[in-house]
Amino acid sequence: MESVIKSHRRIQISEQVRERLAIAISWLSMALFLYTAYAKTVDHDRFLNGLLKVQFIRYMAVPISYAVPSIELIVAYLLLLPQTSKYGLYSFIAVMAAFTAYIASAMIWENTLPCHCGGAIEKLSWSQHLWFNLAFIVLAIIALRLVKLNTSLKN
Repeated sequence: MESVIKSHRRIQISEQVRERLAIAISWLSMALFLYTAYAKTVDHDRFLNGLLKVQFIRYMAVPISYAVPSIELIVAYLLLLPQTSKYGLYSFIAVMAAFTAYIASAMIWENTLPCHCGGAIEKLSWSQHLWFNLAFIVLAIIALRLVKLNTSLKN
């Protein structure tokens, strides 16, 4: 009996392209957080009122209303600097995972679903919002993978 050996072809991407893709994803993630932090800050009362409508976080709505845009700005700053962009990507993934868990739990336990994300993102349905977040998480993971590949090639 003959054995068949299959060769796995991997897409070969140059180090420069990997680096540029990672930077592009970092900047896209940074832009998302800058945009949403801005929207939540400019219309803070609306953001706070939306949080107050969610039963399981109502008691923490005020601190959350200040913490979320602050955290988004800090993560955006980490993503901006080349020396901290890797930590920024990890932080971005963590924050987006928390937002995604919040959306999923709200979809399960809340009767009404007020969106208070700010700007054009509010136009998404809750399930679209969930997929939007998951897509950004996947992009950030890809960027981390690209950064790790570049690091391992240089060593």
